[in-house]
Amino acid sequence: MQSRPAAPRPCSAVSRALLASTILVPALSLTTPAAAQDVLPEIVVSATATETPREQVASSVTVITADDIQREQRRTVTEALSTVPGLNVVQSGGPGSTTSIFMRGTASNHVKVLVDGIDIGDPSGTNGAPDISQLLTSDIARIEVLRGPQSGLYGSDAIGGVISITTKKGDGAPKVRASVEGGSFGTFNQTAGFSGAQNNFNYSVNVAHLQATSTPSVPWRYVPPGGQRINEYYDNKTISARLGYDFDENFSVSWISRYSDSDYRFPPSNPTVQESSAPKQFLTRGEAVWTAFDGRLKNYFGIDYTDLSRWFTNYSYSDVPSNYKGQRVKYDWRSVVQALPGQTLVIGADKQTDYFQNDNNKIDVSNGNKGAYAELQSTFAERFFVVSNIRHDENDAFGGHDTFRIAPAVLLPNTETKLKASYGTGFKAPSLDQLYGNYPLFNFFGNPNLRPEESKGWDAGFEQPIAGDQLRFGVTYFHNDIKNLIATDPSFTTLINVNQARTRGIEAFGSWTVTSQLKLRADYTYTEAFDSITEKQLSRRPRNKASLSASWTPTDQWRVSGTVLYVGEWFDQDRVGFAAPVWAPGYTVVNIAAEYKATEQMTIFGRVDNLFDKHYENPYGYLKTGIGAFAGIRVSSL
Repeated sequence: MQSRPAAPRPCSAVSRALLASTILVPALSLTTPAAAQDVLPEIVVSATATETPREQVASSVTVITADDIQREQRRTVTEALSTVPGLNVVQSGGPGSTTSIFMRGTASNHVKVLVDGIDIGDPSGTNGAPDISQLLTSDIARIEVLRGPQSGLYGSDAIGGVISITTKKGDGAPKVRASVEGGSFGTFNQTAGFSGAQNNFNYSVNVAHLQATSTPSVPWRYVPPGGQRINEYYDNKTISARLGYDFDENFSVSWISRYSDSDYRFPPSNPTVQESSAPKQFLTRGEAVWTAFDGRLKNYFGIDYTDLSRWFTNYSYSDVPSNYKGQRVKYDWRSVVQALPGQTLVIGADKQTDYFQNDNNKIDVSNGNKGAYAELQSTFAERFFVVSNIRHDENDAFGGHDTFRIAPAVLLPNTETKLKASYGTGFKAPSLDQLYGNYPLFNFFGNPNLRPEESKGWDAGFEQPIAGDQLRFGVTYFHNDIKNLIATDPSFTTLINVNQARTRGIEAFGSWTVTSQLKLRADYTYTEAFDSITEKQLSRRPRNKASLSASWTPTDQWRVSGTVLYVGEWFDQDRVGFAAPVWAPGYTVVNIAAEYKATEQMTIFGRVDNLFDKHYENPYGYLKTGIGAFAGIRVSSL
């Protein structure tokens, strides 16, 4: 393929897409994607840092529940996020390979990912981006995908948005559960866990093992004549626990911990050799909650610790592995105050220190950040809602930085039309590697004078319920301007703040509850992302993405679901990195899943991914698997 010329000015294209979506989306209200609930959730948390009715939230939020994950039989967070509007999820290989998230056209390091409030951005990573490839789903209760600049509440990294993952909390009588699954590509998965609550104590413990021993990821065109293609091998063992104790109605404590140990073997850019990676993730958090004044004041005190390590070995050069280790310690406090009717004040502060070690290059550096924020959430006449926040960060490397966000929403009487908008700023602090990562062997050195990347973004749209919310559709337009992007200098020896980018587009959806047994939804995203100086298209941001899905429960025993995912062409780099950039062709993938509840304690399930055996690559040069069949059994106590 040949590279296309620079992208044209996009205003007319966005206008055409916006008009088309307002006409077509109601007619195509056919699905509930794997990344959305059957019914729009009543409560969201990530948009305001406190439980808020969804109708009062102006921000664009997609919620994935444990039931969604189970129905679609998605085993990793990467799979669960694949159909979320506004996201392009790119995994460079099979299970366990590096996964990047491009939200609303922003870069992969512009998304903040939290697991039970713990930031999983990698302090040892080149740009500090989070890698969700090691996150399994068996213990996940809920995922909220919050789009748009969110640094006014969340600080650094939240230029594109925030993904907040919450694990399951024990309640009720003791329960035991287990599952086993096997299928294509050497897949063999098992889970086991127990949970419950007794008196003032609640507990949930989960163990998961995911294995895929033969995943093809190298297109045959890269394999030399007569050569043998090397498939990928992945083995992930994860154990997680969530414990809590309520001393009384006003004071409680909780502890969360998660550890994963993986073995990933893969062909690198040169597919005739093999590399191996042994990523390990340890996340833990302790939190105390104190409530006073009949619930009008609620204080959260927390401390969390993150340890992310990666061992890489390229056997064609050396048996000595390269070690990268990132650690983070964070202390935080948040207070939610409801002093006046319809007015909720959230104030908080946090302090964190990041550490980066690389033994091979004798790197041992750290950086600290202190932040404070305030948010006012206002409700007027149960029809007009405004959330506004402001935050100040003081970073040891580059000093102070201020961000904010305001998001109003109004419900029109009679039609119940929801009009919403938001405007906010965001920033991405330079990573430790960008600041202090010196590699004399390659004549490349970090730049301690780097400034943070900055953004301004806004969106506006509407949602319209019909027939008592049996049918709902909506459209949102978004726009982001990003400056001071970090890039390599002309001498290729260090990094500088030089680039600028602009992203804009629309997100449209339509949902239809046909009957209590059949629920349908459609999502469509149009994205334009380009360099503001050169006008060139940014890579791995497809302009068009759409998903159609359905959930059908014909009887109390049977449940069937299906998803169609379409991703349009995108600009990309060849796998080997030396060829000219290309326009990668788009693709359409169909997945189906079904489960049968044989008894109250036993469920038989199965799925077929890529039903029509579509051959495609994403990213370009990384083959995705063809048709795959999987089946298993799940048991649980009453």
